[in-house]
Amino acid sequence: MGRSARLAAAGLAAMLAACGGNANPLSSPGPTPDIPAVSACDSLGATTSRAPGIVNGAACSADRSAVVLLNMRDRDGFALGACSGTIVTPRAVLTAAHCLDEQVAIVRVWLGSGAEVHAESFEFHPSYRPDSATALDVGIVRMAEDLPRAPIPLLTGRDARVGETAILAGWGRDQSSVGATLRAGTATISAAGAVFLETQHTTNASSICLGDSGGPLMLQEGGRWAIAGISSAASVATCNTGTNFYLSIRNPTVAAYIRDRAAGVGER
Repeated sequence: MGRSARLAAAGLAAMLAACGGNANPLSSPGPTPDIPAVSACDSLGATTSRAPGIVNGAACSADRSAVVLLNMRDRDGFALGACSGTIVTPRAVLTAAHCLDEQVAIVRVWLGSGAEVHAESFEFHPSYRPDSATALDVGIVRMAEDLPRAPIPLLTGRDARVGETAILAGWGRDQSSVGATLRAGTATISAAGAVFLETQHTTNASSICLGDSGGPLMLQEGGRWAIAGISSAASVATCNTGTNFYLSIRNPTVAAYIRDRAAGVGER
């Protein structure tokens, strides 16, 4: 996996060992995001149902959220694991390429209630390489019918700024290793490169964990939240320390791919 551990819940022993949920909170202080974690669900158009969640976040009602759970299966129907994704057009869900590897034959989308919906098709960037430091870790899941949620736009009009507060969201594990619940939290952008945005887990900030792969990192622009990054990897195996990496939507290759594969995607 190169310098970082991918965060798909792939159901494989090696990946579970690499990205598992040892989630005791750190004792050292760190930067405090401007928005409290308990308010993070508001950015999803959702309400807080209980806390804590993600790692140092809040569990959200999924009734109106565009952040969905993706369940992957092989061609024989056996479960391969789960990731997160974001509805970016009525029929397109943005996620991470490493969630859609060569073993995946079936993707099912779950909105948080009701039955899973089978995806019509899925793909990832043709230049994606899992061990590359510049991995184009982006994929699209397509639906045959509109999903009944308001899509979230991409943030393409400006760069992320170091020090600004971001919202993290996904269906992955929390600090108690409990998954399959939509959670959101807040963190501070610690680095903004041409390929990846970064946040650091601290006692005052949230972190992504196993199953949050493909979910959004969102920044506020013009009074609205937009997707600035796709949850991709972490620097260490545990979810309660180290650096989180998000593929930057602002990267020209990434933005062009999404526009081409998700026609009509909103941008800010």
